[in-house]
Amino acid sequence: MPDYSEKVMDHFTKPRNIGEVEDPSGVGEVGNPVCGDMMKFTIKVKDDRIEDVKYLTFGCGAAIAVSSMVSEMAKGKTLDEAMKITNKQVAEELGGLPGNKMHCSNLGADALHKAIENYREQEQVSAG
Repeated sequence: MPDYSEKVMDHFTKPRNIGEVEDPSGVGEVGNPVCGDMMKFTIKVKDDRIEDVKYLTFGCGAAIAVSSMVSEMAKGKTLDEAMKITNKQVAEELGGLPGNKMHCSNLGADALHKAIENYREQEQVSAG
């Protein structure tokens, strides 16, 4: 097994916020066909803040840990704050990822950002 930090192992063995938000405000899905990792984030937005965030991840231990960490980082943040979460921040919060697993941190932030973009698109349509 690659040399994972204690924090990565913690989020892998005890993932937070797993599942799907009921009646989500936004949904974001990303996949990396090269490694087979897939992530789906669902968010509930209230007063421009992420009230709830859940994810489903099919992938390696690093991908699961990244999803868990991104969900923890995003909860309670405003949409603008959550859009600023970067893959580098995610990797740092996890205490680092092995080089060949850094792409996993991209997926987590990307899936969250897509869910926020999806929510904003729906808001624009309903504001019509």
